[in-house]
Amino acid sequence: MMNKKVHELLNRQINKEFYSAYLYLDFSNFFKAKGLDGFANWYLIQAQEERDHAMLFCQYLQNESQPVTLEAISKPDKVFETGMDVLKAGLEHEEYVTSLINDIYFAAGEVKDYRTMQFLDWFIREQGEEETNANGLISKMELFGSDPRGLYMLDQELGARIYSPPSLVL
Repeated sequence: MMNKKVHELLNRQINKEFYSAYLYLDFSNFFKAKGLDGFANWYLIQAQEERDHAMLFCQYLQNESQPVTLEAISKPDKVFETGMDVLKAGLEHEEYVTSLINDIYFAAGEVKDYRTMQFLDWFIREQGEEETNANGLISKMELFGSDPRGLYMLDQELGARIYSPPSLVL
């Protein structure tokens, strides 16, 4: 039987992942409105990934014969002035999600729930990649964002990103 606190944290994470998808869809809409279709594409794919992460948490709980409780998803409430503001908010959000995953991992470790810890190992690696990508976007924007040609090239690079579903096997 899964520990009650671990179960609650996993259920909460489902909502957080769906919120992340909403947030990144909002980011995508910001860039689309600015005519930066590549940035919009990059964040649209981020939104798809976050939705899939939520579904992985749902599937894990179902596989463990645990109920899944869906909550209301909050509306993203930040207003951004610049693309850099969006990129920095993305990094901040990924760091927050990392802290949530770490909290679940710690709670599972306290009760020796090794199965949940093993499940979370993939997410810990994924969060490392997400933070690296977010930092990389900020660095590239700092380097090239003020030059129209550089921004155009960066937008083209981000537009080439394609969606690849997560490869976690439950």
